[in-house]
Amino acid sequence: MFDPTTSSISPPRKLGDLGSSLWQSIQNEYRIDDAAGRELLAQICECADRIGRLAEKIDADGEVIETENGPKVHPAIKEELAGRNFIVKTLQKLGLNLEPVRTVGRPTAFKKRQEDRDADD
Repeated sequence: MFDPTTSSISPPRKLGDLGSSLWQSIQNEYRIDDAAGRELLAQICECADRIGRLAEKIDADGEVIETENGPKVHPAIKEELAGRNFIVKTLQKLGLNLEPVRTVGRPTAFKKRQEDRDADD
């Protein structure tokens, strides 16, 4: 039987902690199983990992750094914002900015047979 707390769909590449967590969360709610959707989601998750590394660097150096010409905004902030923009736009392209479709009430006998069949695969 399908366990909604785990995803049977693995990412196409190895992801870091943030990316893996995001992959699992999205797959648990939306179950993206087409090749193009999985690739877009993998790129989103890789970007989330990169943003996490950039955020650590920004936190370590400070948001404003000293240069020979005086204080300047950390250059990684621009890259972090671009990555966040990529994630939001790609999630929208996948249609994940909408609430996942869920049935109301108990599953019907037909739905139960479909879930059992999917679990056997």
